Amino acid sequence: MGYGGRDIPDNDPCPSLMRSTYTIPVAIVLGGVIVAVAVYFSIARPFPKTSSGTGNPALVRPVGTSDHILGSPTAPVMIVEYSDFDCDYCKGFHAVLHQIIANEGAQGQVAWVFREFPLTEIHANAMKHAEAAECVAKVSGNDAFWKFADVLFANQPVDPSRYWEFAARAGVSGDAFATCFAEAATRVDMRITADRQNALDTGAIGTPYSLILVQGKVPIVIDQAFSYDDLKLLIDQTLGK
Repeated sequence: MGYGGRDIPDNDPCPSLMRSTYTIPVAIVLGGVIVAVAVYFSIARPFPKTSSGTGNPALVRPVGTSDHILGSPTAPVMIVEYSDFDCDYCKGFHAVLHQIIANEGAQGQVAWVFREFPLTEIHANAMKHAEAAECVAKVSGNDAFWKFADVLFANQPVDPSRYWEFAARAGVSGDAFATCFAEAATRVDMRITADRQNALDTGAIGTPYSLILVQGKVPIVIDQAFSYDDLKLLIDQTLGK
């Protein structure tokens, strides 16, 4: 379910706020409030929400050599994203992050780390998509993973019967991919489960969910899909620009 620029499971308490029934007088009051808020935002637009669930962002797993990294592994700013291949907001944010890496990441200042957060509660094939992506990484490495991820988002909602076609586009051997995928429960599921649990531990309640990591500083939490301009401004502030 979409809410606030992210996909969240139906059992999350937040969506219930959208199902309240208002009387006509309350609706009139709300109308006035909405107008006032619109005027405020036309004057000064703050960042989208940068807080989430009840977890602790400091529990984010440190970026390591086993992570899927786009950009310099030694970049001073790391954007760690927890994502779901069937989340429509993630698709848009995926494009934004590519733009960030192409521009702000060109000088080695920013890198992007992709971690799995399949929302199995609302996306029936989310775990399969994550397994397929991790098998591509296991068989053919980091570059193939990113190519496969791009293809998955471009073909959303993803039909699992096309995994082999998409893997071939990413330059992956069909036989090697098939072998890994057939044994996914014992080869890549532990990694996916660990990614998802780490997202929950840090406070995630939906996707996309990201943290900006800078050594020696408290992680900055982004619990929805930012626009390019908002994310660039936040990164520039983080870098002291």
